[in-house]
Amino acid sequence: MVPDIEPRLLRAFAAVADELHFTRAAARLYVAQQALSRDIRRLERQLGTELFVRTTRQVALTTDGERLRPYAQAVLAAYDDLATAFSGVGPRPLLVDLNSPDMSSGRVLGLARALAPDCELMARYESGLTGAAAEMLAGRIDASFGRVAGLDPAVRARLAWQPVRYEPMAVILPDDHPLAGRDEVELAALAGQALYAGAGNPRTREWTDLAALLFAEHGIRIAPPAPLAVGVEEFRRVMAKGRTPVLTVVDFPPMPDTVLRPLVDPVPLSPVALVWRKGLKHPGLDALRAAAARLAAEEGWLSVPDGAWLPELDAALMRAA
Repeated sequence: MVPDIEPRLLRAFAAVADELHFTRAAARLYVAQQALSRDIRRLERQLGTELFVRTTRQVALTTDGERLRPYAQAVLAAYDDLATAFSGVGPRPLLVDLNSPDMSSGRVLGLARALAPDCELMARYESGLTGAAAEMLAGRIDASFGRVAGLDPAVRARLAWQPVRYEPMAVILPDDHPLAGRDEVELAALAGQALYAGAGNPRTREWTDLAALLFAEHGIRIAPPAPLAVGVEEFRRVMAKGRTPVLTVVDFPPMPDTVLRPLVDPVPLSPVALVWRKGLKHPGLDALRAAAARLAAEEGWLSVPDGAWLPELDAALMRAA
């Protein structure tokens, strides 16, 4: 019979299972690495099995470690719910990365705040789901938005997601560009040109990957890396200096001295999902999911136009969620 297991030991296991790195897990729990290792060994003795394979280069879950993980997450979530129920205060703030303000994710957050006024949903504005995924797995943020197909499969396996929108893509052109006078820009008209799509930014790899798939079919080149800019205002400044056309989506905020034109023939779609750590339970997340579902239904965000362009893996992952 398995003896009673202290929550501290399960928290130690969950942190190492998320990070697959003892030093990072110890920092996340604010404990010494030696103490963390001691707790893991104690848990392994109580369960009578090894939970991790440790080498000098990496840490990996064993089969029994993978089996324990959902149970540990469920037990810890129950402890957190118990603590919240008797704490006399509401749940902790939910930290949500929106990538950029004034877009689909911002509308979801706004509605979620209205649906759950007693919850504190705190916005963060970083750049890209690849970067946000690492922050989620480290416990530094709770949820984000973006293209899950562009994530490493090992990272994706530790996340959950809900489809939000198939967002039509667009191009930002300098206002004196030869194509700036058109209401829409055909992909064929961009053949041979270079568009900026986040190349060189490690936090937006999922977006650069989507651009590469699209461009390869239409003879468009990916522009070389630009200086990394954090925040919309810095991005605008950097792009204004380079005057390079930018691949974006139709709801991207306006930039000075530019025009935004939808892409057509075919209409390329950027699949946006709400993403969070597996096992996360929070009333704020429930509100985000409800808001995303309502807006998707009311706005037709999950409708795919006839003949639209969408990679098969993206379509499969959105359907699977």
